[in-house]
Amino acid sequence: MANQPVTPRAVGNSDAPHLTPVTPAEDARTILINEVSWSAVLAGIVIALTAQLLLNLLGVGIGLSTVDPLQGNNPDPKTFSIGAGVWWAVSGIVAALIGGYAAGRLSGRPKESTTGWHGLIAWAGTTLVVFYLLSTAVGAVVGGAFSAVSSAMGGVGQIASTAAQTAAPAVASGNNPFADIEQRIRSATGGADPAAARDAAVGAVRALVTGDPSQAQAAREQAAAALAQAQNIPVEQAREQVAQYEQQYRQAVEQAKQKAAAAADTAAKAATRAALFSVLALALGAIAAWFGGRAGAVDPTLTTPALGRQRRG
Repeated sequence: MANQPVTPRAVGNSDAPHLTPVTPAEDARTILINEVSWSAVLAGIVIALTAQLLLNLLGVGIGLSTVDPLQGNNPDPKTFSIGAGVWWAVSGIVAALIGGYAAGRLSGRPKESTTGWHGLIAWAGTTLVVFYLLSTAVGAVVGGAFSAVSSAMGGVGQIASTAAQTAAPAVASGNNPFADIEQRIRSATGGADPAAARDAAVGAVRALVTGDPSQAQAAREQAAAALAQAQNIPVEQAREQVAQYEQQYRQAVEQAKQKAAAAADTAAKAATRAALFSVLALALGAIAAWFGGRAGAVDPTLTTPALGRQRRG
């Protein structure tokens, strides 16, 4: 090695052409030990997918074993969902480590940096395949097992939708703020033709609370007259009831808006947490695949002539 010439660029001449002190055979070997082995990457993807499937099936088995429909001491659904999401993430990290190691080992490369890149590429391919299987119709056939696993475990991506569905009943109950008012009007008695009078009163009050605010005064008088006729009460008393109905309707509408805003905020926070958790899990999976690939580097083998040249050098 000491007898090899020093290149012009090595002594500071930046305009000199690129020269190398190694032979073409040695240069070709450098290229060969650094190029990607796509067959090794494909093998790593297959092994990672299989490992992730087995780990998630194990998680489903463990999770379902804690559920007993005949007993009341089942795990809390929220806790179960969080635990399932953590298991999904951990299984993905472990699978990435296994797949990365397989890709690095099967590449046959002696350089740890090269095998690390093999593991990282295998992780990227595995991630794309899993998301493809879970988000397309192909998943119903090819990825059915992955879809079943993610559905049974309540995967991380379903946290936001679960939160929205949990909050939806509260909003649904407030979607018709006029329902209670209508019930109160129809439950009142009085008048010669109660059914027709009550229908007219309901329609008049509905027109008042949902109609044009610029015509509210006229609608208010019509509603009071309809209520007075339906319940056989004085108009002044009917006006008081109309005022109460207006106030009740405004309060119900405001409460419905607050419930909808709370549900939207809950869903948004859950979606944000799910997205951040997914990014963290994927980043840890990439790191695991990188180190798994580095661990799979093979030991270099030197031939006897090469050893002889090294001793002479």
